Amino acid sequence: MGGCVGRPPAGENPRSRGRAAGHPRKRAGRNEPLKKDRPKWKSDYPMTDGQLRSKRDEFWDTAPAFEGRKEIWDALKAAAYAMEANDLELAQAIVDGASITLPHGSLTECYDELGNRYQLPVYCLAPPVNLIMERSDEEGADTPEQAPNTRREFQLKVRLSTGKDVKLNASMTDTIGQLKKQLFAEEKIDPSWQRWFFSGKLLTDRMKLQETKIQKDFVIQVIVNQPLETEK
Repeated sequence: MGGCVGRPPAGENPRSRGRAAGHPRKRAGRNEPLKKDRPKWKSDYPMTDGQLRSKRDEFWDTAPAFEGRKEIWDALKAAAYAMEANDLELAQAIVDGASITLPHGSLTECYDELGNRYQLPVYCLAPPVNLIMERSDEEGADTPEQAPNTRREFQLKVRLSTGKDVKLNASMTDTIGQLKKQLFAEEKIDPSWQRWFFSGKLLTDRMKLQETKIQKDFVIQVIVNQPLETEK
């Protein structure tokens, strides 16, 4: 993968840097708070939501192999998910808790307390402007589990990135794609503009609500990304 952490000086054992007792902290200059604005970028080719997820998974699976500290990579991953869910406060708390320094107020370049450099690619922080939303093959189709005699409804609370809370009539056998349609009926938000998150994980259209392990009174985050041409 691309640049991850800075290399230690010649002859220095990188592992000894993290293990040395009483090692003084090395700060990378100034430390800015996280900025709310996420990077805007365009992929070299129109990318589907699934391709974006695969690209991110590949990075997070391999990044710890490029030296650095696994706990810092884990913290950066959690902070990136929190940022995408529009929870800036949580992301900042994660960064502060891991003693991560942000010279520019962005996760694109950061340092741990030992001075190791970490860089996150923009695709881990925001979707491209030319993202293609995938359509579920089972959208609008009723499954056997959804028969009237087995369907048990409850109030599902979703929180929009605008800050508004909406309650939907849901069943654990509903798919995320079907719930997106219900949210469209309630709030006129096109399903292709909706990105659903729970516990930092992106929920796909084909996933059933029961697969998310959600419990009563839990909240699902919904990020609303309208196409650029509609943003006036």
